[in-house]
Amino acid sequence: MRKLVVLTFITLDGVMQAPGGPDEDPTGGFTHGGWVAGYFDDFLGNVMDRQMSKSFDLLLGRKTYEIFAAHWPYVKTKGDPIAAGINNAKKYVASRTLTTLDWSGSELIRGDVAQEVKKLKEQNGPEMQVHGSGNLIQTLLKHDLVDELWLKIFPITLGWGKRLFAEGTIPAGFKLLESMVSPNGVIVASYVRLGEVKTGSFALDVPTEAELARRKRLKEGK
Repeated sequence: MRKLVVLTFITLDGVMQAPGGPDEDPTGGFTHGGWVAGYFDDFLGNVMDRQMSKSFDLLLGRKTYEIFAAHWPYVKTKGDPIAAGINNAKKYVASRTLTTLDWSGSELIRGDVAQEVKKLKEQNGPEMQVHGSGNLIQTLLKHDLVDELWLKIFPITLGWGKRLFAEGTIPAGFKLLESMVSPNGVIVASYVRLGEVKTGSFALDVPTEAELARRKRLKEGK
């Protein structure tokens, strides 16, 4: 079974909406599009190059697909591992409205998205990477289909906007695979899905009546 990885830029308060530019996704009147720009540097560029230089397939929601399809096919791939990886990848697109896909190597996911993604994961092939696609991610989280989270956590809060962990989030345990910090304070943290949530208690034990009596005797010197 091949793994499914979510790669996301998020703020400290979990917002993932429109990191790339003001016009990327103004849904709901979002006015902070492009919040990544002031913090992106060569460090993060090298991280992205490494994470996207190997073979992968893409799993995208409709809006992210349209953004990618309007840009990446026109980028020269020579010397650009990210452009090469994206353009060479098989693109699986979850959409209820699109009927045709013009970008080479693209295929619509029809029917039940969760079931179709499960089938894709059971096939032989490279890992599947999810970029953007906030609504799709909620479906993947809800059905426990995300194997790894590769996060870039930016040192800002936006207060509102589409969040990575929203209505699709279920209780789940993860293990930290890698962490580092960019010169601009961006935390790069990668996690792998690992079992259930572990719970416990730090509550103090309530002493028995016999224990209370013993403590009283000690205090009184008896």
